[in-house]
Amino acid sequence: MTGSLLHRDHRWLGREVEDIATGRRGTLRAIAPDGDKPRPVAWLIPPGGGTEWTTDPAALANPAPVTPDTSPAS
Repeated sequence: MTGSLLHRDHRWLGREVEDIATGRRGTLRAIAPDGDKPRPVAWLIPPGGGTEWTTDPAALANPAPVTPDTSPAS
């Protein structure tokens, strides 16, 4: 675990990914706690902005390729 607020590193941070639980795509913003849930969740935001949502990190798939505009964790 690294960072503040109990955020965790993830190799797809900053990249658009698929949430296979909902079928939606969004940019992975963080892996962090959500209230009193016992495990961290993935925080995503839709392309172009909008309402953030959470999902199980295991539901993340199909990351977009790395581009100069993405900032994946190393």
